[in-house]
Amino acid sequence: MAAARRIVVKVGSSSLTTAAGGLDADRVDALVDVVAKVLDGDGKGDVGRDGDGKGGANGRGGAGGKEMVLVSSGAIAAGLAPLGLDRRPRDLARQQAAASVGQGLLVARYTASFARYGRRVGQVLLTTDDTSRRAHYRNATRTLDQLLAMGALPIVNENDTVATDEIRFGDNDRLAALVAHLVRADLLVLLSDVEGLYDGDPRTPGTSRIDEVRGPRDLDGVSIGSAGRSGVGTGGMVTKVEAARIATAAGVPVVLTSASRAGDALLGRPTGTYFHRTGRRSANRLLWLAHASAPRGALTLDDGAVRAVVERRTSLLPAGIAAVEGEFTAGDPVELRDTGGRPVARGLVNFDAKEIPQLIGRSTRDLARELGPAYEREVVHRDDLVVLD
Repeated sequence: MAAARRIVVKVGSSSLTTAAGGLDADRVDALVDVVAKVLDGDGKGDVGRDGDGKGGANGRGGAGGKEMVLVSSGAIAAGLAPLGLDRRPRDLARQQAAASVGQGLLVARYTASFARYGRRVGQVLLTTDDTSRRAHYRNATRTLDQLLAMGALPIVNENDTVATDEIRFGDNDRLAALVAHLVRADLLVLLSDVEGLYDGDPRTPGTSRIDEVRGPRDLDGVSIGSAGRSGVGTGGMVTKVEAARIATAAGVPVVLTSASRAGDALLGRPTGTYFHRTGRRSANRLLWLAHASAPRGALTLDDGAVRAVVERRTSLLPAGIAAVEGEFTAGDPVELRDTGGRPVARGLVNFDAKEIPQLIGRSTRDLARELGPAYEREVVHRDDLVVLD
């Protein structure tokens, strides 16, 4: 962990707000103190309030040789008090109104706090479209890379003001995992209000913290709850473990710990729960297919096609399709299912949904003879396909 150079840090609403739900400036400043000191090469990384305005605002990385991207929740929570709300509203319209007010307050607080160390920040708001549409995904990558190259610290959040599904996206946990892969991070740090993953409810006597997770089997029998301190966020331990699964499968190790132990995590000291990487880095587009894309439809495969796609990693041919559902166009992501309805893969389809019925169960040679040479091709090419775990 100590060798990690590019780190994505995710902090949730409960770590930035008061018990009443408003933005806690002291908590924001405490987090910024830790991040700035690590970037400036301060080996202590202690939480403090003694920013002196000095720091490496210009140039790539900090004096300590590290770069960071901060994925921060808290916009909705920050907007509650100014709008006279005493708790997170249940209806979408008021959630989005709170996000609209709170996002400005949140970024203003970060801007002022990092300015104490002479550091600039850049706001990056993302929605599902930005992580599910390839062009948007590439543009987000370039923007984040450029911000880092110019010495600015990107602060990423979901664009709750205009989003719909994002309001329930998991308090940015899954987004943080995708951003970690998107910027080719060496480490993802998930900050919470508990010091890691426990084998039961951490409030119950006798439960123990799990120090390391080397793979899914290490979590067999572990009850993963979702309770948080304040009730102002949407994420819980379930979404954090899911985020860790996504990141580690893409070759990015994860540390899950409390915000009060952020300095230890960023400096590579043992803290919280460490999730070992379980896979190798893959192309951004494959992670996008597996975790960020929203399937526009589904293709049901016969047993032979399932074996070919899953075991031999071959392309999907028309002969292996048993059924189609949904409305999609060529180039859209679709889900590939077995005859029992279980998703086995995702891929980019080469035909419109309305074209598929005439292809089902037929060989490409017959289709080319009857419909023309344009139909002598795969429905999903193996280079545009990712098998799901």
